[in-house]
Amino acid sequence: MPPTTTAPEVPTLVLAPSGRAPALARRFVAEHFRECSLDDDYGARVVVTELVTNAYWHGEGVIVVRAFLDEGKGAVMVEVWDQGAGMPVVRTENVGATSGRGLLMMSRLVREWGTRPITEGGKIVWARCPLERPRFVLPASPGTGKV
Repeated sequence: MPPTTTAPEVPTLVLAPSGRAPALARRFVAEHFRECSLDDDYGARVVVTELVTNAYWHGEGVIVVRAFLDEGKGAVMVEVWDQGAGMPVVRTENVGATSGRGLLMMSRLVREWGTRPITEGGKIVWARCPLERPRFVLPASPGTGKV
């Protein structure tokens, strides 16, 4: 009989939908980075905060968070599952809005992101976070040429 191989376990956190969920997800991602001897978890913590917050406010049921190293792409994959049918929408920038900027901000921190449906209902929102901290170029203030 040929030897069998098993897939490595993917670190997974199951959260009750509550206001504490984003903080618990950040801690989970920070611990995963530490276990993988990765230094800079800033981007992944921001990403998981946004995705878990959206799952809490707009999704349904428990929130499942997974994080794993994608060495071939030099990135960490962050996945957030919920049982809600609604898909995330990146809103256009609106300086007068008091919310709705999270996915736009997140999209600038990651290499790519997307969604996929879950057969049992709901969705997975995933993001491929670079291992290095993204560099930002701030736009000039309108009409001044200054940042």
